[in-house]
Amino acid sequence: MQAYKFKGKIDSAGNLVITESIQIPPGEVEVIVLQVANSTEKITKPELETPKRRTKIKALEGWFEKTQPAPPDFDLDGARWEALKERFNVGWVE
Repeated sequence: MQAYKFKGKIDSAGNLVITESIQIPPGEVEVIVLQVANSTEKITKPELETPKRRTKIKALEGWFEKTQPAPPDFDLDGARWEALKERFNVGWVE
């Protein structure tokens, strides 16, 4: 695969516009976009609607909507180990 570098911009409709003349043969291309770090435009992320979770426990009905999901790098086994160490007052050093 041959690599080329061109200047371009994203227009208000979200389309990529190459601002230079390019001399490459027609055909399929793969595009990698590197955004300029000192861009003054504010990037807005669309808010994703969280699905409502059903529960048979009355006390938890509104709780699921108020809490945030666990981050993708959350270590469940590590959290369990920390809780067990705290509960049983394990004081040794690993």
